[in-house]
Amino acid sequence: MPDVIPDDSVGLVTVQEHHFTEPLTLRSGRVLPEYTLVYETYGTLNAERSNAVLICHALSGDHHAAGYHRMSDKKPGWWDNAFGPGKPIDTNRFFVVSLNNLGGCAGSTGPLSANPETGKQYGPDFPILAVRDWVNSQARLADALGVDTWAAIVGGSLGGMQVLRWSIQFPERLRNAVVIASAPKLSAQNIAFNEVARQAIAKDPDFHEGRYADHDTIPKAGLMQARMLGHLTYLSDDAMRQKFGRELREGKLNYSFAPEFQVESYLHYQGEKFSTRFDANTYMLMTKALDYFDPAADYNGDLVECLGNTQCEFLVLSFTTDWRFAPDRSEEIVRALIEADKPVSYACIESDSGHDAFLLPIPRYHQMISAYMNRVADAVENGGEA
Repeated sequence: MPDVIPDDSVGLVTVQEHHFTEPLTLRSGRVLPEYTLVYETYGTLNAERSNAVLICHALSGDHHAAGYHRMSDKKPGWWDNAFGPGKPIDTNRFFVVSLNNLGGCAGSTGPLSANPETGKQYGPDFPILAVRDWVNSQARLADALGVDTWAAIVGGSLGGMQVLRWSIQFPERLRNAVVIASAPKLSAQNIAFNEVARQAIAKDPDFHEGRYADHDTIPKAGLMQARMLGHLTYLSDDAMRQKFGRELREGKLNYSFAPEFQVESYLHYQGEKFSTRFDANTYMLMTKALDYFDPAADYNGDLVECLGNTQCEFLVLSFTTDWRFAPDRSEEIVRALIEADKPVSYACIESDSGHDAFLLPIPRYHQMISAYMNRVADAVENGGEA
């Protein structure tokens, strides 16, 4: 934490929660009898309730997107560079809501929560979710906050899939969709990466078919392997070469199987850190939701028809070295929107950082979001809605 909170920070923020007692029927057919969503808000909701922006998080994200929880925090929220006073999503002009999705492990109801039917932790008994389930729960949170229509919904990666789902599922409830480094569905290669990660977790002897809490343990080795694999796909070859090259930790070869290269040490560090903060059952759920996402399947695979009833404007952004969600996947969305005669702006941002670029303060990237969101804010302030 800096000695003085920066002027462009949202500052100290408080985690909030809302408990829902109305049952939620999921895509799988299972029903959550009740659930809680945790969230944070930044900025002030205007009198017309027309300046609200929803942030949808990616696989390992949560509600803490900006600011600090306490003065002793070493780092701000995971997307702090993107919103705050004067930032691309300006909290002087917008009321921003960031939540932890259902199934998460940062406070919202998920595998770590108590199953009301048994009084014990859900664990692997927590139902598998689809992106549309998250959107339904988010719509209920919007109702609880008094937000009928979002000025914009913003998300990267899996978050971008949620934005797309919002535009299809509740077309009248958002005026702008910002879809970043995302895709209309996963490729076979991406599904394969997710399955390898899940198998790394499932084959860990400490996984116990997801009931590791009953054994007072966690599948740490499996989680580390899953995160290491995932992290490889988030970085580009250029980024890894620039960051690590073939540098040795000790400046010489030791002829052992212990980590010797800096990149090996880095992956071990990332895996270790992730294994201490993220729940394995949640990781399994989140990756399955990614795999299942394919909204055009309800329209015989026709993405143009799928997007035909959307009513919002779109900003779609991709990054040149992102091979996990490559630019051509974003361009599929753009082409379908153009064919459906929908308003869309698109840019492919030059970056060496791979998929992780969507989280970084790349100047042209931030300029694009700022220009678009300032136009949204101008519309809200001049006409009461975006």
